[in-house]
Amino acid sequence: MKRFFKHTYLTFRFFLVAIVFVALFILSYLFPGLLAIVTILFFVAVGLVVIDLILLFKQKGISASRILPEKLSNGDDNPIEITLTNNYNFKTNLTLIDELPFQYQKRDFEINTHLNTHQEKKITYTLRPLERGEYYFGNLNTYVNSPIGFVTRRFQFAKDAMVPNYPSFLQLRKYMLIAFSNKLFEYGLKKIRRIGHTMEFEQIKDYVTGDDIRNINWKATAKRNQLMVNQFQDERSQPIYSVIDKGRAMKMPFEGLSLLDYAINATLVISNVALKKQDKAGMFTFSRKVENKVVAERRPSQMNKVLETLYNIKTDFSESDFSRLYIDIKRNITQRSLLLLYTNFETLDALHRQLPYLQSIAKNHLLVVIFFENTELDKLTNIEAHNTFDIFQKTIAEKFVYEKKLIVSELQKHGIQTILTAPEHLTINTINKYLEIKARGLL
Repeated sequence: MKRFFKHTYLTFRFFLVAIVFVALFILSYLFPGLLAIVTILFFVAVGLVVIDLILLFKQKGISASRILPEKLSNGDDNPIEITLTNNYNFKTNLTLIDELPFQYQKRDFEINTHLNTHQEKKITYTLRPLERGEYYFGNLNTYVNSPIGFVTRRFQFAKDAMVPNYPSFLQLRKYMLIAFSNKLFEYGLKKIRRIGHTMEFEQIKDYVTGDDIRNINWKATAKRNQLMVNQFQDERSQPIYSVIDKGRAMKMPFEGLSLLDYAINATLVISNVALKKQDKAGMFTFSRKVENKVVAERRPSQMNKVLETLYNIKTDFSESDFSRLYIDIKRNITQRSLLLLYTNFETLDALHRQLPYLQSIAKNHLLVVIFFENTELDKLTNIEAHNTFDIFQKTIAEKFVYEKKLIVSELQKHGIQTILTAPEHLTINTINKYLEIKARGLL
């Protein structure tokens, strides 16, 4: 009996009819002739409520299941599928309330639908998680009405499910296809150069229009009596390290996702691209000390190791110590490597404090400093000023935007490669820089 009352709810239609009957009974005191009619209608309504309860509770009712992915992709739209089956012998109206993980803080999530007799329906909605970690789903609540609509019966399914939220593996699949096709130009980026001009010899081939005349092999040309050229390929098995600053400068959010998580997603993609290009991929993070190390290797299990390490990155967003970073790199990375440093500098003074360490790192390795445009400031610089406050805001915004450009200039002046990018374009710009470095043979 307790279970019966726990899963039974009265609808708005029930209370509306009840209010009407209260009004009619009051009127029957003024018009006694109405009393008999109102009484009959009242017992008819009570009978309908009883019939409604019998219809809802006599049969098996509704079956439902929630189909969750094995893991969620951070910062992406992840599909959640719900399958509903109507076992009643009549059409039903349903309200579906899925208890979402607490990270969303969403209390008004519901889906309204209907099912015909013995119909099965699949409903899909999407979730965009913004924090790595474990996401716990609660009950899947289904509230069902019969055509009478006085009473609602609640069904509960799929209790207590947990799904881990990993760095964006959906983005990984998307950009992997782009990196190995000619579609980079669609993003306004440089095309991939297929043939390298580094010192790794591949073959001697016939000269065709467009080949670099500097690569003509004169001995082979003399033997064959026709122009022959040396063809080179990109050097392989070079160490590529993603270095992630997890200090307070990376806590700033854009579109709900922190700069740290943008860097984590980009690291996952660039590691996969590097491995597919036959290079060695590794990573580590730093703030007060260097952590989460994955040594650059080219093994079948390397991507899984990188993914699990990125998933488990935790930080208190403390002040980053670039001196510790320099010392650790000097001790542990002896082979010349490409270091993709994800960090953020808001002012020129902040850069000057760390510049000596960056210069020291760049002496032995190819260092690429990747930092972020403040897209909110870009919006402020484009607004039309109508008063003194607008002029003040616009001037300050332009000052900070210009200072970012000065940071790029300062780094380049000291021979350090840079990428200044909007957070949403971080991954594609990093891939493009890596491909450019490989094509030019800078490493």
